[in-house]
Amino acid sequence: MINKLRINNYAIIEDVEIEFLPQLIVITGETGAGKSILLGALNLVLGQRADLKALGDQDKKCIVEAEFSLENDDLKSFFEMHELDFDRDLILRREISPQGKSRAFINDTPVTLDILLTISHALIDIHQQFDTLDIYHVSTQLRMIDAIAGNKSTLKEYQSSYKKYIADQKQLNDWKERLERERQEAAFIDFQYKELDELNLSPGEQDVLESEQKELAHASEIKEVTGEFNNVVIESDRSLISTLHDVEKKFQHLESFHSGIKSLSQRLNSVIIELEDIANEVSALEDSIESNPKKLVILDERLNQIYRLIQKHRKKHGDELILLKDDFASKLKSGDDLEIKIASLEKEISLQEKDLFVLADSLHEARLKVIPGFIDRIHSLLQLMSMEQTKVKINLNKLDELNQTGFDEMEFLIATNKGSSFLPIRQMASGGELARFNLVTKSLVAQAIPLPTLIFDEIDIGISGDVALKMGQLLKDLALKHQVICITHSPQIASKGDIHYFVYKDDTSDRTIARVKKLNKNERIHSIATMLSSNPPSAAAMKNAKELIGAEN
Repeated sequence: MINKLRINNYAIIEDVEIEFLPQLIVITGETGAGKSILLGALNLVLGQRADLKALGDQDKKCIVEAEFSLENDDLKSFFEMHELDFDRDLILRREISPQGKSRAFINDTPVTLDILLTISHALIDIHQQFDTLDIYHVSTQLRMIDAIAGNKSTLKEYQSSYKKYIADQKQLNDWKERLERERQEAAFIDFQYKELDELNLSPGEQDVLESEQKELAHASEIKEVTGEFNNVVIESDRSLISTLHDVEKKFQHLESFHSGIKSLSQRLNSVIIELEDIANEVSALEDSIESNPKKLVILDERLNQIYRLIQKHRKKHGDELILLKDDFASKLKSGDDLEIKIASLEKEISLQEKDLFVLADSLHEARLKVIPGFIDRIHSLLQLMSMEQTKVKINLNKLDELNQTGFDEMEFLIATNKGSSFLPIRQMASGGELARFNLVTKSLVAQAIPLPTLIFDEIDIGISGDVALKMGQLLKDLALKHQVICITHSPQIASKGDIHYFVYKDDTSDRTIARVKKLNKNERIHSIATMLSSNPPSAAAMKNAKELIGAEN
């Protein structure tokens, strides 16, 4: 519930602090004194959009702060989700700078306006006569029936499963779209894969083929050079090896005549041995080289195939084609894997859908069961509100498809006069009748919906006398389980208040300021008497006011 509301520099409110208790709190005052401005300030701190018109003094900051007490830990997960410190004592604050910059805080931690709005919706329900009422919305009507039917746990289970069901359907659609794209690409990928598969390229094959190709392409030249080498070094009559051997013998003969010749002779011997070894290898090479034009053609064709695919796929080497082939194979396989995953998920979604229909049917039956009794209670309270001829009908129809709340389509219909057609609530012409109907329905479901504070702004428009007195009593009964704040022009409703605040204007030298005063019993009598007659009130009005207030004691 709300404990305090502090307002500084908002419209004609300079500085006001109001304390609230868990009772029926009525707020009255002169027209234009600022009663609805109080509600505007509260709306601001609850997340309503702000503008510079909210500033009373354009040179000063506007600050609105509301203190709440949380009765349980229901909001703890919300705080944790948004990384906020949870405390049963909750403070919401809005600040608007003279430059128009707006800031929002929860327990002194800056937050976005959306977060502030979300949490405030869980704290306060505000009914305003000229707003688009929640009761208009089918979702609110269904929420009322669910609250009365005790569907909270079943609905929570259903919505949790439905959330996964929707997420899985989205995943399924994504996979199907992906599979369709892959199928469109598959033919081309398959063609490219088969082309590479037919090539049957081995790692390093390109290098080996290129080496063989060069050898075969220059076989004649290699044989010519190696033959010439062998002829000069070994085979001719005056071969190099033979000549060197003769010189070596002469060096050996001269070794005893000169000390330097021995070392030269040894070095020459080493040269001869190395040259003979080279000659043997050249001979072997010459013998191994064969001119094979047919094989060369085959090699050329194979390399041309490799080069063509390298160029086609914009690669640098044949080994990259092997990696590309593996990639194509993986893509083709992923399509098969995706088909298996799709089939599995379709089966799972089908089972989810069956379970959801079972839960939805349970919700439907529970709703159907409580509707007649709910309508009877509405009719009883509407009679107290002098709406005896008003009849309510609630249509609850099954749809073929699941939605966030089951498969039900529901709408409240109202006939305000005997014999008139049943129409949607939004077509109810009288604002007073709509206010009374809204109060009646909210009073019936308030205990089932965990909403600690209810605020009603001028719901007494169009009613007076005994009807207003009964409305006041209904508000008082509602305040037994909830904190109820009512801004009213009705003396009958005001008389039912446990706490009475009076809003009035105070003219200073340079401006008009709205002030708020908590009335004692005598002040209440005078205020209610004024509402009944004029200011100053008549003796009869004073007597009537005392009777109205005395009726609550």
